[in-house]
Amino acid sequence: MLAELEKINCDDSGGFRAEYISDTDGFWHFHPEYEIMLNTENNGTRIVGDSVEIFDYYDLVLIGGNIPHCWNYYRKMIPGSRDRGIMVHFRLSSLGEALLSQHELYPVRKLLMDSERGIAFSLEDAKKTEPHLVNMVRNKGIEKMISFFNILKIMCYSDKRTLLCTENYKRVFDERGNKKMTDIFTYVRENYSKPITLEKVSKIVQMTPFAFSRYFKKYSGEGFVEYLNKIRMNKAGHLLRETEYQIHEIADQCGFSSISNFNKQFRRAEGLAPRDYRSRFK
Repeated sequence: MLAELEKINCDDSGGFRAEYISDTDGFWHFHPEYEIMLNTENNGTRIVGDSVEIFDYYDLVLIGGNIPHCWNYYRKMIPGSRDRGIMVHFRLSSLGEALLSQHELYPVRKLLMDSERGIAFSLEDAKKTEPHLVNMVRNKGIEKMISFFNILKIMCYSDKRTLLCTENYKRVFDERGNKKMTDIFTYVRENYSKPITLEKVSKIVQMTPFAFSRYFKKYSGEGFVEYLNKIRMNKAGHLLRETEYQIHEIADQCGFSSISNFNKQFRRAEGLAPRDYRSRFK
């Protein structure tokens, strides 16, 4: 897929930019800067290289330079434009090779090397970094840099971090692939509550169902039906935890044709019935 190059304008006449985010278009893009993204109240689908994962509140990732990525948010669950996360961009050159070559900064060098595959951190790590990320947005100068290194410290010593992209991931740039995958992700994000057939979605990208199935699995690492079910299950789990909707209403909102089918699929995915799942969060 060919990702769109995004130009990052860093502040302070330096290489560090920190800002609040509310909601953004889920376009497939890349940039030479490293990116730290903390979604505090958003949920949806996170795509980094060849990694496609569902994310929920307090999702923290570090992405190396030039790795294509995007976030597809569940827009219907995000009323208004309040701040729902923080994004930081920084250049490797702003840290400097001389500084990074010091023995004391070996953990940072290792962290940045690992980030070439993208790194996801635990909920606990995400909450630890939040006050430092807030300080980066609010402060300038040395106070901003102290907060930045506190974030790197948390990331370096995290024992619950996972790499996102597969080991043999290669950045393949295919302009047609870019538009097709963007159209697919956008369509699912906006229509998961409605019936979606393989025939219908394959027409969006002007492919046969068979060709589309192979194409989607090649770029996402999983089948389309499996991906769609994960989207719906994640949405259902969110509604069960965060709302008082009746279970049959949630089934309908998440695109299931019947309450019995919803119960069956949910039990298969989560290992327990929707009602029991909800009771765990009350």
